[in-house]
Amino acid sequence: MLVATAVPVERDAVAKALPAPAEEVRLPGAALCRTGAGWDLLVAGVGPALAAASTAAALTAAALAGRPYGLVVSAGIGGGFQPDAPVGSLVVADAITAADLGAETADGFLPVTELGFGTVTHRPPDSAVRVAAEALGARTGTVLTVSTVTGTAARAAALRARHPGALAEGMEGFGVAETAAAHGVPVLEIRAVSNPVGPRDRAAWRIGDALAALTEGFGKLAPALESWNPHDHQ
Repeated sequence: MLVATAVPVERDAVAKALPAPAEEVRLPGAALCRTGAGWDLLVAGVGPALAAASTAAALTAAALAGRPYGLVVSAGIGGGFQPDAPVGSLVVADAITAADLGAETADGFLPVTELGFGTVTHRPPDSAVRVAAEALGARTGTVLTVSTVTGTAARAAALRARHPGALAEGMEGFGVAETAAAHGVPVLEIRAVSNPVGPRDRAAWRIGDALAALTEGFGKLAPALESWNPHDHQ
């Protein structure tokens, strides 16, 4: 299985839950850590484009080596829509949606699908979402992917109005999911909530708490997913 994080500190939080030693493997534009526990950890970079490119490098290398991945997990910290996803909680995406892929019009935002092309949502396998949520004690809902982090109450309200089921936002999930879909590999997204979605207030961020939640969560998730059948996408 492949875990794609945006930055090294998120990768390190996941690695703490996997006691097996890691071997670094160099990929074009990305760093991969291969563990003896059956999990490969990828620092994919910030934003959907770089995350997609790095994940593509990892998936392609694995396929060419004759050991394709059975699951890709986009993992990291992110903002949570209050009060449904409080700071320190974990969210498992049942939908991974690009929130700002489309066009602004006089009548408001139109997703790219309403322009007649593309996709804006990938849906992880229901069975994997159930296994992950039960293992983590996590909430399930839509995780939005944004290229610009929300910093005002008005934008937070607009996003929630367009996506009533949204619990969290991040910057990489949709890029990882697009690549996984292109390779025919199922995907999950897991976010530990470090801050409320809304006005930008550094004093309200709890990055340490979110990283600790991510470590604790993966300590439970890894053994739970060992029994998940990657061919069961129901």
